Amino acid sequence: MTLGIDYANMQREEARLIILKELSIQANESLSSSMMEPALFKFAIYEERPWIHQQLDYMAKMGAITILEAGTVKIASLTPAGWKHLRRQEFIEGIKRPSVSKAGV
Repeated sequence: MTLGIDYANMQREEARLIILKELSIQANESLSSSMMEPALFKFAIYEERPWIHQQLDYMAKMGAITILEAGTVKIASLTPAGWKHLRRQEFIEGIKRPSVSKAGV
């Protein structure tokens, strides 16, 4: 018997939110895909760079980030739409909604 829970989708949505949050704390709001692995590891998401690239491509398609190709890595930068998602002003499909924060983002 299955509960009908799509854990793979939940992991993708969670990872995308983690990536947005990591971008938001960088001074230049940008981070390379290789630097995102440790942030995801903290949340028990153990995926390799190609999987991370798939998540970045999805978020770029949805307008949450822009991507600059740099050899074998991708450099992601937060967009105004990504900030709106983090601030819970507008939500982007496929990215987990951030929890309500008393301090805000």
